[in-house]
Parts: sequence; structure tokens; C-alpha cells
Amino acid sequence: MLRHEFQPGRLVAGCFLALAGVVYAGDAGGAWETPWFAVIPLVVGGLCLAGVVGLIGRGIRRRRAVSAGGKTAPVGTGAETPQ
Repeated sequence: MLRHEFQPGRLVAGCFLALAGVVYAGDAGGAWETPWFAVIPLVVGGLCLAGVVGLIGRGIRRRRAVSAGGKTAPVGTGAETPQ
């Protein structure tokens, strides 16, 4: 089975979108009352944080690839991680 590279930005985005789903599900189930606009800052903030985390992760992978082999491979191709 092929391994995929870890992408922390996608993990953060998924967590925040799942949290938004839980907030709406709690409102639909009657557990609490949520105004319709309350989830907008949650989603936008989560996506911005995911972008920052993704950029930091990309920088770390690129720096590690340069220091390990001396050759740079395009980021995202999977060639920068040893198999």
C-alpha cells in the first residue's frame, strides 16, 4: 500500500469544518440555539489557520529535502520523502 505524505493543513481544515458541522447538528437536534452567522467566523478562521499551517509544513518539507539530499524536488510530488 502506498503511503501518502502528511499534510497538517488539511487536518486542521477538516477539524474546523467538522466542528462547524457539530455546531449545526447541535442546533438542529435542539441541544442549543446557534445563530446562523455564528459559524462563519469559525469556518473562515479555520481555513486561514489551515493555510498558515500548510505553508509552514511546506517550508519544513522543502528545507528538510534540501538538507537531506542537496537536490530539490517539486513539493507535492512525493519525491521529497524517502520511501
